[in-house]
Amino acid sequence: MICERNDEDIFEFFGNEHDRFGFPEGMHRMTSMRGGETYLITGSEKTALYDCGMAYCGPYTAANIRDELDELGRDKLDYILLSHSHYDHMGALPYIKKEFPEAVVVGSEKCARILSRPGAIEAIGNLGTVARDLYTPGSTIKIITDGIKVDMIVGEGDEISLGDETIKVIETKGHTDCSLTYAIEPMGLLICSESTGLIESLDYVNTPILKSFDDSQISMAKCRDYHARYICLPHFGLLPQYMNEKYWQMFDDSCRQVISFVRDLEKSGKNIEEMKKSYYNKYWNPKFIMEQPIKAYMINTEATIKAALRAEYC
Repeated sequence: MICERNDEDIFEFFGNEHDRFGFPEGMHRMTSMRGGETYLITGSEKTALYDCGMAYCGPYTAANIRDELDELGRDKLDYILLSHSHYDHMGALPYIKKEFPEAVVVGSEKCARILSRPGAIEAIGNLGTVARDLYTPGSTIKIITDGIKVDMIVGEGDEISLGDETIKVIETKGHTDCSLTYAIEPMGLLICSESTGLIESLDYVNTPILKSFDDSQISMAKCRDYHARYICLPHFGLLPQYMNEKYWQMFDDSCRQVISFVRDLEKSGKNIEEMKKSYYNKYWNPKFIMEQPIKAYMINTEATIKAALRAEYC
């Protein structure tokens, strides 16, 4: 590995009891630096990359992938699976496509539409620049956005063959309308989207629901009903297997708490800017800065507040 990040300061609550990157055979962590996880999935015949990370990581992540493929005696990346259209998950796509131009980029129809908009690409570039300057001050890495697009549109129930292994697509709206979860069979590994939360501690799940809490409940039910052997959470890695079922209840509890908190703010007469400040004071964790620039967090906070006010299920 050319560059491998150190995360001990963020998710120390499991201590040495659990290796969150102790993946089953056929899944390899390619992540470099801060701001987004990326995994190589190697089937008996083909390979797929899950997400790409932030743009400033791109050259290093691409090198990690090349090194891993060389070590495995392979020379081709067949697919790049996008979880959704946010810059911290696919900003490095141009760098990886430059190294592996034959790779087919997979995403939802909504993701394809978003990435066809010049305004969206500009925002991805701008946020990528903010992240570069935060995490690597003085870096001369050029943030590029050329060629960001989806080549292959997939939806609910679609399957991608890697040989003896199959990637099954599950639409999981909530965080965004373009979010996808991928199930890797036969290993029974579910790579979840942010629509079903981010674990923050042993007893709390962060709920980055930017579009719809109601959709997130539907997404949770789909993931729960899959009965995964392994659950891989965004920005984290593998959940301990003993928490597989407990996690879904934690997520549901956290969603309801956020909705109740936001509605109480509204009842108290606070406007959106005052609500954002209150939300920040309650939910911001200084450790978040290691995963997400504050500018992006506050943009997402406003979206989450509005989504909570629209929620109908509770």
